[in-house]
Amino acid sequence: MGVVMTASAGRPRRVLIVVQNLPVPFDRRVWLEATTLARAGYWVSVICPKAKGFNRSFEVLEDVHIYRYALPVDAKGAMGFVAEFLWCFVRTAMKSVRVAVAGRGFDVLHVCNPPETYWPLGRFWQLFGRRFLFDHHDLSPEMYQAKFDSSGGLALAGLRFLERKTFQTADLVITTNQSHRRIAIERGGMAPADVYVVRSGPDMERLTVYPADPAWRKGKRHLVVYLGEICKQDGVDHLIRALKLLRDEFRRDDIHCVLVGGGPHQPSIKAYAEEIGVAELCAFTGRVSDDELCRILSSADLGVDPDPKNAWSDKSTMNKIMEYMFFGLPIVAYDLTEHRVSAGPAALFADPNRERALAGRISELLDDPARRHQMGRAGHERVQAVLAWEHSAPVLLAAYDRLWPASGAERVIDLERRSPDQAAPSQTSP
Repeated sequence: MGVVMTASAGRPRRVLIVVQNLPVPFDRRVWLEATTLARAGYWVSVICPKAKGFNRSFEVLEDVHIYRYALPVDAKGAMGFVAEFLWCFVRTAMKSVRVAVAGRGFDVLHVCNPPETYWPLGRFWQLFGRRFLFDHHDLSPEMYQAKFDSSGGLALAGLRFLERKTFQTADLVITTNQSHRRIAIERGGMAPADVYVVRSGPDMERLTVYPADPAWRKGKRHLVVYLGEICKQDGVDHLIRALKLLRDEFRRDDIHCVLVGGGPHQPSIKAYAEEIGVAELCAFTGRVSDDELCRILSSADLGVDPDPKNAWSDKSTMNKIMEYMFFGLPIVAYDLTEHRVSAGPAALFADPNRERALAGRISELLDDPARRHQMGRAGHERVQAVLAWEHSAPVLLAAYDRLWPASGAERVIDLERRSPDQAAPSQTSP
């Protein structure tokens, strides 16, 4: 990946990545993509919002030029989200002109969802010869249904329209798993050869396993951990109720739970834990540094993913699953399609959406240290062999090579070293 790939003689390939959901480098998938491209010789620029700890309007990190804009309000309700989307679109459009005129420029506009509101910007820049790559992170219509308990309506129809127009505009799509790839082909009308699965695996170089620190257990025998931004659709309330069941019905007083991550729903979940009387069983850290995250995960006995089963979660790859696996943590989760694809033998699955079943699986695994060790080792080996970012990076670069078909530099992926769902867009999940 050290060879500079050129769009034309004497000029490096140039990329502008747009992400609205999170700032970089906090958005780990986007940052891995940006730095992988930069190390391969691309000139990479990123436009994203500001957030706490990421307040500079412009900075250069690891040879990536980052342009950030402020969000004037924290969106609440449907009209708030519409206002936020319009603001972000206008600010992003303005900064894209700045990158084109006064910055590095770009040959590819690489847009990440959610939301799918940037296809008009893609069409505008296509008029000037730029290519449009859609980075399909999430299923926005299904997420809306999960978040707002909606089965239809004008908002859902609007999200499906935006999704369809984004796929129609895209020259190429990269997506996170085979479930999303099927959506891109069947619902989005994409040609199978134009959809690449680039899984969001952990960066082995960023994570460090430390000796366990008993201080995180708060005097308890077992430490259970939840990792991730806490949003309404993430089901963390299921975990809070499972903790209550573990204490009151399973008669366990040997568990402490650490919930790592911020997110818009975190204050409500923290208040809910106090409301139902389990606040003393858990600690909410908010967002933490990479080093502190590694120390917490190195000290835990098992990781929990409480995402309830619905049309969104069943098709989504949760990054926390693979980060648990890197640290050798066995996992308890509801039985979801993509959970099984990611975790395989590293997880013990509970009947979907039943907190008592979730609590039972946690108790069962905590009482079986030999099984925890076996599952944790299998998960760590699976991350190393199949799921780490180093296995996704060649697919990302191969997809980008498709956008310069006349360069003569198409990248060949070693099929013997790729897992089935990473080797080529037409193959199946591992």
